[in-house]
Amino acid sequence: MTHAFARNATRPLRASAGLVLLFCAALVTPGIRAATAPAAPTIDITKFAFAPKEITVAPGTRIVWTNHDETPHTVTSNDKSFASKGLDTRDTFEHTFVHEGDFSYFCTLHPFMTAIVHVRKQ
Repeated sequence: MTHAFARNATRPLRASAGLVLLFCAALVTPGIRAATAPAAPTIDITKFAFAPKEITVAPGTRIVWTNHDETPHTVTSNDKSFASKGLDTRDTFEHTFVHEGDFSYFCTLHPFMTAIVHVRKQ
């Protein structure tokens, strides 16, 4: 009788341990995925220039532009495939490049500000 009691007493313990492991795995797994996701390349708008002025990315890459100037700027492609609104200080603009090609862009408010994104399969 003691033996049967001992055997039954461990069942809830094993089930609880299994639930704890499952719960811990659920908490850790999203963190692992987030840590391995590549960060979007960034382009800074500073001192009336895009930096870097030229960048090469793979198709499907999202780029984030951030205006660090005290003056508004835009990010507008020469072929009009993407265009931002006026970006105030610390505003951002994002665009995902789906197709291969060379995408020249400029600031419509300051047309001397130019840059290019090269999209190539790597």
